[in-house]
Amino acid sequence: MAYKISDECISCGACADQCPVSAISEGDDKYVISEETCIDCGACADQCPVDAISAD
Repeated sequence: MAYKISDECISCGACADQCPVSAISEGDDKYVISEETCIDCGACADQCPVDAISAD
């Protein structure tokens, strides 16, 4: 079960810097998490300043 980034994302990139498997990339209007690559570690959610990341 991969983590998801909501529309609350402010595109700061803090989550992408913390992802140990590089599952997070910049999308058109927010960052996105690859479901195939995400290992459900939660490192991204801990770094998000607006709490836009949650477990699916």
